[in-house]
Amino acid sequence: MIRLVLLVALLAAGTVGVRAQQLLDWSPEEISAVGQHGPWPPPPVQDPSNRVSGIAAGVVLGEHLFNEPRLSGDGRMSCATCHQAGREWSDGLAKARGAVELDRRTPSLWNIGYLHWFGWDGAGDSLWAQSIRPLLDPREMNGGPTRAGELLRNDAAFACGYEKAFGSKPGTDDERLLVDTAKALAAFQATLVSPRTPFDEFRDALVDGDRDRASRYPLAAQRGLKLFIGDANCNLCHLGPRFTSGEFGDIGIPFFVRPGVVDPGRLGGLQRLSASPFNLLGKYNDDVTASNTRRVRHVQRQHSNFGEFRVPGLRQAGRSGPYMHNGSLARIEDVVRHYSEVSPDRLHSDGTPLVRPLGLTPQQSADLVAFLRSLDAETPPRPAPAPLCP
Repeated sequence: MIRLVLLVALLAAGTVGVRAQQLLDWSPEEISAVGQHGPWPPPPVQDPSNRVSGIAAGVVLGEHLFNEPRLSGDGRMSCATCHQAGREWSDGLAKARGAVELDRRTPSLWNIGYLHWFGWDGAGDSLWAQSIRPLLDPREMNGGPTRAGELLRNDAAFACGYEKAFGSKPGTDDERLLVDTAKALAAFQATLVSPRTPFDEFRDALVDGDRDRASRYPLAAQRGLKLFIGDANCNLCHLGPRFTSGEFGDIGIPFFVRPGVVDPGRLGGLQRLSASPFNLLGKYNDDVTASNTRRVRHVQRQHSNFGEFRVPGLRQAGRSGPYMHNGSLARIEDVVRHYSEVSPDRLHSDGTPLVRPLGLTPQQSADLVAFLRSLDAETPPRPAPAPLCP
């Protein structure tokens, strides 16, 4: 019996020892850098330029509108056609439907409410302004300026939902109703917050000093994370809890779309932003203090913006390929290879280069992929939206 007890004790000690070995050494500086990528989820976001942002009735109206094909010209396309819940709020295609002029892919909507520029080129300075563009674009939903107003006025359920959200019956001003439709859509989209991931469990445990809990995080992911915040310096652009600066950069992706056609990226986006009647400098901004106009008021178009695109967040990235603004890379492994082998000659902006060839070994590449995949999590099926007017 004594021998059995000793054997059990030795085995237990060995198990503890093995578990302790699963945690790499993390310096205080590294722990601080990891801690800056959380906690998750962040507090709910509210947009002062959108009076129904964070309002339950606005969110419900927005979700119904998001799934409503009658907003399109032919009555067959809704926002959910391209932004599918089962495909990480994208469509899994390398080239978005309607991307005739510029070959861009449909971006994921995860955590979109926390951004301050919208679209690959930042042509929207609010989520509701960005939501207007596909409604009107003849290459996408082609709804025209009157489609939203007709739906809100003539459909009893939508008219009721509008009154609950905005506090009045739909009027006759179609442009105002188009904007209000987009604001409800934005209120819904801002609720799309990605779930907690294995990385978040590790981050919290590491910050709390809980070595036992932190040791459950795979060694490959730990090595990849060290590389991410260390020699690879990925967190220069993919920073904070959302793993993105929300700004723009040139990462060496070719800007030629086809012979004679180039994608100017941020340079073209800023031009469209300044020309839009729906930007935050216009009459539809609900923020009476106009405090949210500073960014768009002071931004300037510069030649260095040519070929720059918005830095995407990395949460759920392993599940939402293809990758890059033009869908040119199929797998997350291809993305890592791109950064490992990118040629400085492919960087076409005249600003400060943001990337350099990392020259990763096969082991480092695999570790970085393991870390990136630890930012993914399964998402439960979405319940049916609440009724517009119970």
